[in-house]
Amino acid sequence: MSEVIKIKKGLDIPLAGKAETVFGQTQLPGLFAVKPIDFHGITPKVVVKEGEAVKIGSVLFYDKYHPEVKFVSPVSGKLKSVNRGERRRILEVIIENDGKDEFVDFGVADPQAMDRDSIVNRLLESGAWPYLRQRPYDVIANPQETPKAIFISGFDSAPLAPDMDFVLTGQEAAFKTGMEVLKKLAPEVHLGISNDAASKLYNSLQGVHLHKFSGPHPAGNVGIQIHHVSPINKGERVWVIQPQEIVSIGLLFSQGKHDFSRVIAVTGSEVLKPGYLRYRLGASVSEIVASGVNAGSLRFISGNVLTGDDVGSDGYLGFYHSQVTVIPEGDEYEFLGWALPGFGKFSVSRTYFSWMNKNKQYKLNANMHGGERAIVMSGQLEKVLPMDLLPEFLIKAILVDDIDKMEQLGIYEIVEEDIALCEFVDTSKMELQSILRKGIDLMMKELG
Repeated sequence: MSEVIKIKKGLDIPLAGKAETVFGQTQLPGLFAVKPIDFHGITPKVVVKEGEAVKIGSVLFYDKYHPEVKFVSPVSGKLKSVNRGERRRILEVIIENDGKDEFVDFGVADPQAMDRDSIVNRLLESGAWPYLRQRPYDVIANPQETPKAIFISGFDSAPLAPDMDFVLTGQEAAFKTGMEVLKKLAPEVHLGISNDAASKLYNSLQGVHLHKFSGPHPAGNVGIQIHHVSPINKGERVWVIQPQEIVSIGLLFSQGKHDFSRVIAVTGSEVLKPGYLRYRLGASVSEIVASGVNAGSLRFISGNVLTGDDVGSDGYLGFYHSQVTVIPEGDEYEFLGWALPGFGKFSVSRTYFSWMNKNKQYKLNANMHGGERAIVMSGQLEKVLPMDLLPEFLIKAILVDDIDKMEQLGIYEIVEEDIALCEFVDTSKMELQSILRKGIDLMMKELG
């Protein structure tokens, strides 16, 4: 065990509505969706027609330029519709659940007795390969490559994030099987754990490099952990994966079926009973929050408030999300709000007197309180980004499409979730995550 890596820069946002560590009662909804827009850099090719029957694990679409990378159904039933956006871009593939849970049987296998190629083929055929994402760029890993390492963050420090120790309770065997699979895919596997947790599961793992982290968010971001353990240089590849996805891979090998089950944290100030539910990827958000939310204009977020997607009450859970957050939209007008003492408002810069109350939880909304303006070089962003980067200069380089500067300023190491806190505190109110993705897309187009 290495020494504790102390993260000093960052910010914990004390939101109201944290999930209680209890499981609620629920049943699977009638509609599910797999959304190609959840996967950066793919061009989907749908292979199932509307009305056609599918099983759990049946291929729905594949990547046109990497046809070996397949995306499969989380439930059995029939394809209800393919929803498209501008330029006929595929947004959602909707499956109507028949409740029978029929599945494609991929066969039981022992990963320790398999070679790397056999494991890769099984992950590709079953549709489990998209769980593995590559840094830089946060795209689906290339099965033709071998990364220098695989990194896993064993905890989540984002606002109202699920308690991973609680989430993995009862799934220890599948998690360990999944870890055996990962050890065949890369020469090193690194697991970041919280210094505050005492997980017997994590500490019992063999052949895995454990790293303890302490400090505020984004200490739980895998990108931050990579930066402090083994920074990514030009030409290097690192793969990342989340704990519940490792469980799914473990069950694929031990049971022979692709299990899309997830423990979902239902959180936010507008949820009447924040807690945990056992659901599946792609589930209807309206069913997930069916236990009740407050009345009024609300924002339904798949994921956390910093990096999640505004999906609306009729949207669907994202492929990489294990959290649903409901907060007020904040579309009401507040007269002279800037001039009030703000005892009930959260303040990063001590603008309001509320900063003196360290234990208060806040009911924040999605109101931006103003529009985008010129970049203010205030040094705010550096205070919440625990990386040896200059985010303000990187953003400026992206805005002028300066690839050389983007490389020099560390674009290979950073993705949207790492810069999300910067967007939260940014005086200029710029959409920094969208700007960063624009820069990443340019790098992929020009340099591959």
